[in-house]
Amino acid sequence: MCGRLSQYRGIHDFVETLGMPEVWRNNVGDQALGRYNVAPTTSVAVLRVDEAGPRADLVKWGWRPHWATDRAAPINARVEKVAHGPFFRAIWPHRAITPIDGWYEWVDEGGPKKQPYYIRRRDRRPSLCASIGQFTNSEHDGFVIITANAQGGLVDVHDRRPVVFEPDLAREWIAAGMPNEHAEQMVLNLGEPSEAFEWYRVGTAVGNVRNQGAELIEQRQ
Repeated sequence: MCGRLSQYRGIHDFVETLGMPEVWRNNVGDQALGRYNVAPTTSVAVLRVDEAGPRADLVKWGWRPHWATDRAAPINARVEKVAHGPFFRAIWPHRAITPIDGWYEWVDEGGPKKQPYYIRRRDRRPSLCASIGQFTNSEHDGFVIITANAQGGLVDVHDRRPVVFEPDLAREWIAAGMPNEHAEQMVLNLGEPSEAFEWYRVGTAVGNVRNQGAELIEQRQ
């Protein structure tokens, strides 16, 4: 997953997909987000549950522990290492869902520039991405999306993909009190297969993060 996504629907659409009818603390707003070209280090809407119940917040995409000052904050965490490596140990228990409409990858097809592709669910529902983060209402807050090896045809676009859950598993992922061992098995084994997604070429304008708008996800030949 190269690090660019879209999040253009509104929180109410994402919550409806998640299937949690509870009252949410919505710190994002009621309007459609309208973001078709979301870059790392910017704020992204995430869904999670704390001691007071479900909430939606804008959180910086990217995180690193306080001692890792010699590198940029990663935006993704590899599923093979996230549960046991020291880098993400502090935030592994703090789970969230990042609801996205789709994401972009760039493929070398022999032209002067890499060709961007847009990936989304075939059923056009939001993708509910497994995430972890620091959510303390401080300047050090941030989150990462958990990624796994690509499968099937997705390998032709990129070798990594976000771990996307069906709604029932997404609700389980953010439920309070879930054992860490069970969470690890979920991200290792229960993410959506490549058959759940479609991908197609889009225009090169997405390469400039200042460009926004629905035209960015229109299919191109």
